[in-house]
Amino acid sequence: MSATLVENIQMVDLKTQYQRLKPEIDAAIQQCLDRTDFINGGAVREFQQNLAAFLWANRVVTCANGTDALQLAMMGLGLKPGDEVIVPAFTYVATAEVIALLGLTPVWVDVDPNTFTLTAENVEKALTSRTKAVVPVHLFGQCADMEPLLELTTAHKLFVIEDVAQALGSEYEFADGSVESAGTIGHVGCTSFFPSKNLGCYGDGGAMITNDTDLADRLQMIANHGQRKKYIHEIIGVNSRLDTLQAAVLNVKLPHLHDFNRQRQIAAACYDSLLKEVPGIQTPVVTASSSHVYHQYTLTVPTEMRDGLRAHLQSHGIPSMVYYPLPLHLQPAYYDARFPAGSFPVAERLSQQVLSLPIHTEMVAEQQELIASVISDFMTDKKLIQA
Repeated sequence: MSATLVENIQMVDLKTQYQRLKPEIDAAIQQCLDRTDFINGGAVREFQQNLAAFLWANRVVTCANGTDALQLAMMGLGLKPGDEVIVPAFTYVATAEVIALLGLTPVWVDVDPNTFTLTAENVEKALTSRTKAVVPVHLFGQCADMEPLLELTTAHKLFVIEDVAQALGSEYEFADGSVESAGTIGHVGCTSFFPSKNLGCYGDGGAMITNDTDLADRLQMIANHGQRKKYIHEIIGVNSRLDTLQAAVLNVKLPHLHDFNRQRQIAAACYDSLLKEVPGIQTPVVTASSSHVYHQYTLTVPTEMRDGLRAHLQSHGIPSMVYYPLPLHLQPAYYDARFPAGSFPVAERLSQQVLSLPIHTEMVAEQQELIASVISDFMTDKKLIQA
């Protein structure tokens, strides 16, 4: 393998992707500069319509980032201080962050050991008379098992807020054969356009997705200072807008999203093949009900080997990441003595075992072969030593 290929191994290769799309992106940005419509410009409205069509959704309301999308969704649904919101213990902090900021009560739930997502069974155990909403996070690129979750939440009249930031473009198939896009299954879906996402802009950006027109109108108002008519503030809102320049970039990239996801799936299949015989490695489990768009390609590795493997990869110039090294109930900002270490064993074990490998739209097989070879050498040596 050439030194250049090794040097170019990155978790996400945004530069090469930009170079591939450069003429389209540069033209879109220049058009925005020529129009000088930097706030709520035409590209924002166009993107909202385009993304809604892409997802088979009624409405899309854009905002400043994915964290804002979660906060706005909870405000739009009318959640009040003291209301309980069920969230997975194993996910990024933003999901819990907005709950705390709004004075709501986060209720942690353990996750499925194979998909790392919420299950209806675990959610049901956490229900109380104060439960008002559930936030299934479609972690790493595939949907939580939504059909049983919807049956449970419908029976208990709960809101479902999908966190689809890592799974935009994934699809969920119900038992009757019907298919829906991730983010359109619950009452509202929330996503991020952070640059490293499958559909990323060149700064911050986010959106809410819903089939409820009244909710969409309310979300639009909340994101714009609580107004639908300038200087007439009907409800309390915030200032959360997607920049027109970012919308211009997203309009260029959106038609490529199916291809972006397909390239990630090809890279994942290559990893699967290369790593299937490596001792001690568990490759991602894909469920029959959901497609996987591989925002991350995440292995589980025995606890005693994970950090050593990561260091071994780094010594060969190969990056990797741990998403996430500490579950939410053990984070200092959210610690509650009622939920000490041991409360959610799956989430705690995963935090010690997960390791995400480089995956993106520009990967080449030779890079993956090197990565797999380095992993295999380390894990085989460890297996022989233990034997």
